Amino acid sequence: MNRMKLILAIGLLSFCAVHAQEEDKKAQRQAEKALRESKNITYEANENLVQNDFVNAEADYRRAISKSPQNIAAPYNLGRAYYNRESYSEAFGKFKQAGEKAESKNEKHKAYHNMGNVFMNNKEYEKAVEAYKEALRANPTDEETRYNLALAKEMLKKEQDEQKNDQNKDDKNEDKKEDQNKDQNKEGDNKEDKEGDQKDDKNKDEGDDGDKGEKKPEENKEGEGDEKKEQKQKPNEGDKPEQKNKPRPNQLSKQQIQNLLEAMQNEEKKVQEKIDAKKVRGAKIKNEKDW
Repeated sequence: MNRMKLILAIGLLSFCAVHAQEEDKKAQRQAEKALRESKNITYEANENLVQNDFVNAEADYRRAISKSPQNIAAPYNLGRAYYNRESYSEAFGKFKQAGEKAESKNEKHKAYHNMGNVFMNNKEYEKAVEAYKEALRANPTDEETRYNLALAKEMLKKEQDEQKNDQNKDDKNEDKKEDQNKDQNKEGDNKEDKEGDQKDDKNKDEGDDGDKGEKKPEENKEGEGDEKKEQKQKPNEGDKPEQKNKPRPNQLSKQQIQNLLEAMQNEEKKVQEKIDAKKVRGAKIKNEKDW
């Protein structure tokens, strides 16, 4: 009984294996058929593109891509069509699709080479360098890719140098602004210090005046005391007329005034005598020069 079950199990497994093989062969035949149809559609798209019928060409390429994902030529050719029309974003997407599905090194090389070209046109030099390197890994002997890689590296270095110079300029401008702010702050501090010094001087002056003001009452007090002393020393009020007749400080007496008037009259007399003498001799004549 067990032997019979074993035979039945082996037979069932054999049948399943054969059926799976048949299914695989059927799927393979279908894939091959779809690939042939996709290539035929791609051929038609190529013909439309040659006739400058981009609209029908694009539609055919898309049908070919959807028909068979194994058809690398369809996305690659559509990418080239986009690239020639400067639709670089769409072109990059199709080149990437072709490169990821490519099985041969030649197909992979072409896809990544053109991806590098898209990056170069977009001025994404760092990405272009990586794309060209990937293309050279698939085909190290291609001189065009090698040249493009060298150009991409040169452009990348130039871009990095320019960014570095711009950064240095920005840093210098920032330092300059900081120096200006420092100078302004310094001027403000100096101004505040000067104003503070002026205020201190003013307060000092006011303080000095206050001190003098405080001393004045004492001086006035002493003056009052002296006047009282003088009043006490005066024997009687009969001395007052004599004080009035005394000349005040810096005041001339009548005799001094009379002497000054006489001296001034004598000087005027001498001056008048000199003027009369000049009139007698006659006036001087200016000499005119002959040229």
